[in-house]
Amino acid sequence: MLNQKEILETIRMIEQQHLDIRTITMGISLMDCAAQDINAACDNIYEKLMRLAGKLVRTGEQIEAEYGIPIVNKRISVTPIAQIAAASKATDYVPFARTLDRAGAELGVNFVGGFSALVHKGMTCADERLISCIPEALSVTERVCSSVNVGSTRAGINMDAVRWMGQIIKAAAARTAGQDGLGCAKLVVFANAVEDNPFMAGAFHGAGEPECCVNVGVSGPGVVKSALEQVRGASFDVVAETVKKTAFRITRMGQLVAREAADRLGVPFGIVDLSLAPTPAIGDSVAYILEEMGLEQAGAPGTTAALALLNDAVKKGGVMASGHVGGLSGAFIPVSEDAGMIAAARSGALTLEKLEAMTCVCSVGIDMVAVPGDTPAATISAIIADEAAIGMINQKTTAVRIIPVPGKNVGDSVEFGGLLGTAPIMRVNPFRSDAFIARGGRIPAPIHSLKN
Repeated sequence: MLNQKEILETIRMIEQQHLDIRTITMGISLMDCAAQDINAACDNIYEKLMRLAGKLVRTGEQIEAEYGIPIVNKRISVTPIAQIAAASKATDYVPFARTLDRAGAELGVNFVGGFSALVHKGMTCADERLISCIPEALSVTERVCSSVNVGSTRAGINMDAVRWMGQIIKAAAARTAGQDGLGCAKLVVFANAVEDNPFMAGAFHGAGEPECCVNVGVSGPGVVKSALEQVRGASFDVVAETVKKTAFRITRMGQLVAREAADRLGVPFGIVDLSLAPTPAIGDSVAYILEEMGLEQAGAPGTTAALALLNDAVKKGGVMASGHVGGLSGAFIPVSEDAGMIAAARSGALTLEKLEAMTCVCSVGIDMVAVPGDTPAATISAIIADEAAIGMINQKTTAVRIIPVPGKNVGDSVEFGGLLGTAPIMRVNPFRSDAFIARGGRIPAPIHSLKN
């Protein structure tokens, strides 16, 4: 249970520093829902989601009301649908996406993650069918999110999948052109994807997870910035210690809420993802934390070093507050979802190349970046390949969530609303990578993949 002291401290952080629980995500295994008949499989999935997640939203709202802790999203993640659909004789997997969306709407959750495939070493027939359906699935659903894992440190990078995903992203943008390519905001391409990620669009419930569990993702960039304001001019040793102590308090709150939610729902507590997840709200920005360290604007020389310190200190402080830290855990840098990143991109301080450098030391990768609608599919594939290589070599999760906005060019912007925010259209290197991407095959795993 939450004690009085922790409640009072949490209330202060909520009222003054934009602290919130970004998401309570219920992970649900669908392994027992597979069936040869697609209609039977979809019925099984719908029934199981309604049965296990029926109290999820109400429980989240009760915790919010009782403790005054904002819980921004209630979400569901499921077993990668390619693994469930493989048992069916269907060739069109869009009905699975429609089923997830229908259940999500009736349950009142914000998103359902898991229209996914894991193809880092190769593609099954089911994987191929699911990937081919992604553009349509994202265009006919509201809540469904999709992810594809194309590389890992152990397997290398599946360049055939990388090439195809560039085309899929372009097709998803075209399918949702009337919404400025919104479908791409619900699609992420991973390397080293994790099985317990509570954050969308990359959430899925991995094979090593229990039948059902609750994972919590916290936020708190505003709390960290406020803490650093108290140590202006101090050395980086002091900065690191300040971030660690603040991350502990943030994560402790997430741990307490996660335990409370799990107890009330009668399912196991999974993990707390202690990532600093920004929002478009002024003050709730990872970029502002970097600027508080002394940078004129995010993207200036020194940004990568500042982000490395932040990411490491968040992990060190947060891990002491929870016995089960997981997910991605660190600092997110989604451009459209971070007011400071948006400003930096508009001013030219933050470029796609600088973002790539920053992804070497943060939690994910090129995230919620809008680019001109005429960006070639091969160029998008090459950006995915670069990020996958960073993840593969550095033994970390990296990802690409990129939006080629139809009809938009550098200098324009697009408004997605809500947590997805506003995306300035960023410049893409004009030199082509077509022949590189056309090679296909697999980039071999690095030598340290043999560590065992």
